[in-house]
Amino acid sequence: MQVIATAGHAGHGKSALVRALTGMEADRWTEERGRGPSAALGIAWTRLPSGRRLALVDVPGHERRVTDMLAGAGPVPAAMMVVAADEGWMPQSQEHAEALHALGVRHGLLAITRADLADPTHALRQARARLEDIGLRGLEAVTVSSVTGAGLPDLIAALDRLVARLPVPDPGAPVRLWVDGAYAVDGGTVVTGTLGAGCIRAGDELVLTPRGRTVRVRALESLNEPVEQLTGVSRVALHLHGVDHDAVSRGMALVSADRWTMTTCIDVRLSFAEASGRLPRQMVLHIGAAAVPVRLRPLGPDTARLTLNARLPLHVGDRAILRDPARRAVAGMRVLDVRPPTLVRRGANTARARELASWPDRPDGALLLRRHGMLRERELALMGCRPPKDAVRLEPDWLADPAHWERLHQRLAEELARHAAAHPLAPGLTLEAARLRLGLPSRALVAALARPPLRLAGGRVYGPPPQVAEAVRRLRAELADAPFRAPEADRLAELGLTGPTLAAAVAAGAVLRLADGVVLPGDADRQALRILAGLPQPFTVAEAGRALGTSGRVAIPLLEHLDRQGLTERDGDHRRVRAR
Repeated sequence: MQVIATAGHAGHGKSALVRALTGMEADRWTEERGRGPSAALGIAWTRLPSGRRLALVDVPGHERRVTDMLAGAGPVPAAMMVVAADEGWMPQSQEHAEALHALGVRHGLLAITRADLADPTHALRQARARLEDIGLRGLEAVTVSSVTGAGLPDLIAALDRLVARLPVPDPGAPVRLWVDGAYAVDGGTVVTGTLGAGCIRAGDELVLTPRGRTVRVRALESLNEPVEQLTGVSRVALHLHGVDHDAVSRGMALVSADRWTMTTCIDVRLSFAEASGRLPRQMVLHIGAAAVPVRLRPLGPDTARLTLNARLPLHVGDRAILRDPARRAVAGMRVLDVRPPTLVRRGANTARARELASWPDRPDGALLLRRHGMLRERELALMGCRPPKDAVRLEPDWLADPAHWERLHQRLAEELARHAAAHPLAPGLTLEAARLRLGLPSRALVAALARPPLRLAGGRVYGPPPQVAEAVRRLRAELADAPFRAPEADRLAELGLTGPTLAAAVAAGAVLRLADGVVLPGDADRQALRILAGLPQPFTVAEAGRALGTSGRVAIPLLEHLDRQGLTERDGDHRRVRAR
């Protein structure tokens, strides 16, 4: 199944066109049918010539019902823009088209209706020009009359082609069903909505947000037919157990448990004709069927912080609309961060704006982990991201950004050195003292950091002997700008890395002795592997040397070391990084 919404000015024939296409009156769950108050969204459906089923959400076109229109169009992947041949492009045509563009709806078609009343040529040309002006280019156009039936076969064929090219959502995605209607039946509550992705089965438990109440799906219905399960995109009616009809309203969402961040504070990127600083401080956020008042705090020219009046289940990358009801203006937005940092220090706004300026519209797990430094895997899933492949995995379920983890290791070494200098008779730090100094959430993470040249013994963490630590520090400073240009033997002597000191540093894992006179810091092999993994595979010694910025004196023994570690494999004159 696919779901498409109508859009267009009031009175341009959207409902008549839906009726002509489906042979049905769009069911608005009216009181006359004994199903409770109107949801203002009409639903009708048909089977296309290809055999595919298509549901049409017939949204209202009146200017006072823009909220209803957004509730119907928000969750759908495509729209049918309807413009009357005898009136042409009208104010609500423009508002609906801008809303679709802001929501990221890029699939659709243009239907010029009432072709029996006027020549559709001018309206078609005008509508195409207006759609192109706002970025909705290349929509297939059809002229049609709902009264005479002229053009209906062409419209049906165009809808079939549109449905065939719509993307197929991931059935394994977490469920988020925005409720656009609810009514009472004997023995329970039924809610309706458009399932955008994921799968719902009879017997599933979902969480009704923002209440946080767990409900069970007793039964499912789609297009008036009972089913055992449904995947997106589908129109669904869920018979729920565990909640009264009075406790459910439009804009709530049924979500998979522990898969969404419930938040009232987000950082967003805006697409608006004006800079964020010129926007009203009070606006309305529309996502799915929800409409929530928000307070806007400008950050950069196109970024802002929103404080929501209600908790919403969100992922980074979510699309939504910000609307200024007073000016009837809409702005598209993308959610960049669902757990943004507090902004209390002087200059925090500017620093945050600078940071967000470099972020893509859909941040990935690597970027978010880099921003937070450390996260539990569950926390990253709640944000809507998968763990990056190079994340440092720590027990029980912690993930660390590799660079942040190395910085923590260095900080721990520095803290140990300072403590040893101040307390030479008791040089080690307890795990708890080290945890507090590093600001880590658990002692187990400190223990994981205690790798060579650090060591853990008797509940305390110890650093290397002072002379070894100082020599290694000088080596790292020497290689700060060129990490793989190992010093020559005479320079190693000047740094203090000879004889017993070098042997102790090697034994502690503080340095790598790759060959006689070829010494690098102890983590150089891991740094090199990350760089080599980014090369086209396989690669030669010369290509590796250029990527690492070093000569064959270092590149050859370093690659041989990686071979022995099983991190790379050699095939003649070529090597490749082994998959991890």
